[in-house]
Amino acid sequence: MLPILYSFRRCPYAMRARWALLEAGLRVQWREIALKQKPAEMLQVSPKGTVPVLVLNDGTVIDESLAVMEWALDQADPRRLREAGDASALIDQNDGPFKHHLDRFKYTDRYPGELQDTHRVAGLAILRSWNQRIATKGWLLSDELSLADAALWPFVRQWRTAEPQGFDADDSLQELRNWLNRFLEDPRFERLMQRADPWNAGGPQHQFPADAIAVPQDQPLFHLALLNDWQAAQASGSYRISTRGMMLEQVGFIHCSWQEQVDATYQRFYADAGDVVLLEIDPAVVDAPLRADAIPTGELFPHLYGPLNPAAVRSVTAMPKAA
Repeated sequence: MLPILYSFRRCPYAMRARWALLEAGLRVQWREIALKQKPAEMLQVSPKGTVPVLVLNDGTVIDESLAVMEWALDQADPRRLREAGDASALIDQNDGPFKHHLDRFKYTDRYPGELQDTHRVAGLAILRSWNQRIATKGWLLSDELSLADAALWPFVRQWRTAEPQGFDADDSLQELRNWLNRFLEDPRFERLMQRADPWNAGGPQHQFPADAIAVPQDQPLFHLALLNDWQAAQASGSYRISTRGMMLEQVGFIHCSWQEQVDATYQRFYADAGDVVLLEIDPAVVDAPLRADAIPTGELFPHLYGPLNPAAVRSVTAMPKAA
């Protein structure tokens, strides 16, 4: 049984919660809501009536977006988002002053007596401070993606949607635009923004992400590894290579295959790699979430959203070298 997520596609709070679920390799029952007709089931578990709301299998209700993010990253944080620095001050600035100005800039008609330009100026001052941080560090906190980046980008996107021409033409926001585009151009964004009709108990029951399935626990998984990388993992007790030449921290998961996919993967990526071994993995023994995700062709591949414990490897077989 999967946790239940009540969400609204365009809400930035719900977006960052869904982003964290994607990042951690998790799947949930997805209940998209209509803001003007919120389901009674959601209001019963969270009377405040805002999204996201995550209901865990034990009945625990998590109805704050940051708490959903933290819960997801507690299950798996493959890119080590929380190790890049303390995100709290930036998140407080975003969720407090910036969101205040964003609402009154984007929805001025909802706030009688407020002047749009006053909030444009105040919001832009915050955006320019973030632009400067990115220009200096690469990301908001450091040279690595962090929880702060993941928590703030949906709100910057919402600011842009209020006045796209002004945002795109502002030279003082160039680094921030490039930063935002890293998220918008990432394949995860399309998955994040998948559409569904508002949920009702008698209608279709969707899952998020919609293009993923569970990985069966009774079928072995396989991973191709360079022999040196596997030997190093045995010595360290942890294997962190996503695929040839790429680390788990860079990609966000370790590529795996089912048996019928191994040969094609080997021919495409490893045939000229020298000493290559095939790891047979017991999915019931791994320490991180598994999820089968669709690649652009639509084919599903199993992915491990965390390091591989060598104890989960049943057998190691040398692959034949190319002639």
